[in-house]
Amino acid sequence: MPDVPASPLTAIDSHAHVFSRGLNLASERRYAPTYDAPLGDYLGQLQAHGFSHGVLVQPSFLGTDNRYLLSALQTVPGQLRGVVMVDRDVERETLDEMTRLGVRGVRLNLMGQALPDLTSAAWRPFLERIGEQGWHLELHRQVVDIPHLVRALEPYDLDIVIDHFGRPDARLGLGQPGFPDLLTLGGKGRVWVKVSGCYRLGGTPEQNLAFARKALGALEVHYGAERLMWGSDWPHTQHEAAVSFATVLEQFEALGCSAQLRRALLVETARDLFGFK
Repeated sequence: MPDVPASPLTAIDSHAHVFSRGLNLASERRYAPTYDAPLGDYLGQLQAHGFSHGVLVQPSFLGTDNRYLLSALQTVPGQLRGVVMVDRDVERETLDEMTRLGVRGVRLNLMGQALPDLTSAAWRPFLERIGEQGWHLELHRQVVDIPHLVRALEPYDLDIVIDHFGRPDARLGLGQPGFPDLLTLGGKGRVWVKVSGCYRLGGTPEQNLAFARKALGALEVHYGAERLMWGSDWPHTQHEAAVSFATVLEQFEALGCSAQLRRALLVETARDLFGFK
C-alpha cells in the first residue's frame, strides 16, 4: 500500500467498477463480463490495500442502467462517489436524486463510437443540466480526439475529467498526435486527468510503464499535482487474467512519485473534486 500521511481519508481510489453478469447489458457494447465484480469484493480490495474511499464509474456494457451503481452508493453512504452514464434526455429530477445519492459526474465513453458533435444544439440541454448539478464530464476516448472534445465543451464551463492518461499509445511517445495538445489543456484550469489503466496503453508492460513515467512527469508540469488523481480501474476488465489491485499498486510505486505528488494522486485531488468529507 502506498505510504500516505495520516488523514481522515487514508487513500481514495478514483476509478473502479462493480457489476454482475445477471444485469441487463447494453445492446451496443464492445465487451461483456463472464464473472461478477460485486460491491463486497471491491470494498474488500480497498480494505486490504489501505484505501478508505472509492469512486464507482458506470461500465460501458451496462449502458445507462445505473441501478446497480446507485444501489452500491446507498449501501455504504459517504464511502463512495459515483460517475454515471445517462441519456441526453434525462430529466432534472433524476439527476437531482443521483446527486443526493453521491453521484458527482457523468461519463461519455466514446471508445469505438463515432465522434459526437458536442457543439450541436442537440447536446445543449444535456450539458447545461450537468453544469447545473455541479457535476463533471468524464471523457473516455483516444488522445488524438481529446483536445477537440474539450474545446467543444468550453462554452459550458464544465469541469472535465480525462480517463486513463487520455488513452495514448505508449509505443508512440509523448509527441504522438493529441498528447502535446492534451498537455496544453492543463492551463485551462478546469481539466483533470486520471492516472489509471497503465496496462491499457497499447504497448508491452515495460513500454507502458516507461511511457507512464514520462507522461506523468509531463502532466504534473502542465496540470499541477492538484489536477491529477490515481485510480485502480478494478476489476481491470479485459485484463483480468494478468492484472490485479496489487498489480496496479506495484505499477503506481514504479512511477517514482514525490511525496507531494503521491498525496495529491491518492488523497487530495479526488477528495476535493468528488467532495469527500
